[in-house]
Amino acid sequence: MKIEQIAELCHNVNKAYCESNRDFSQVSWEDAPEWQKTSAINGVEYHLENDVTPEMSHENWLEQKLKEGWVYGKEKDPVEKTHPCIMRYEELPKYQRTKDLLFTSICSTFKKYGVQE
Repeated sequence: MKIEQIAELCHNVNKAYCESNRDFSQVSWEDAPEWQKTSAINGVEYHLENDVTPEMSHENWLEQKLKEGWVYGKEKDPVEKTHPCIMRYEELPKYQRTKDLLFTSICSTFKKYGVQE
């Protein structure tokens, strides 16, 4: 499986997890904006190059968002670049920390078995 395919899988698992919690805000991979796809791909690459915990996963995501000019906001707004997860991992609600755990679990499994370039 290629990196972009793993990113798509992570996105789809995240979408399903959100929907299981009555959060229907996530769009399909095909409809996701490029910035969102790039973020997922960057996350997968980071996981494949490092031994990553869910906390490290979030910190990597947070660092990227801050570099791109995102700030904390109660609502996710890509135009205003606000996101409710712009905070330290320990401050995230369990619901959000679980998303990092799922992403990390998927990537570590693919890391174990290898990835096509």
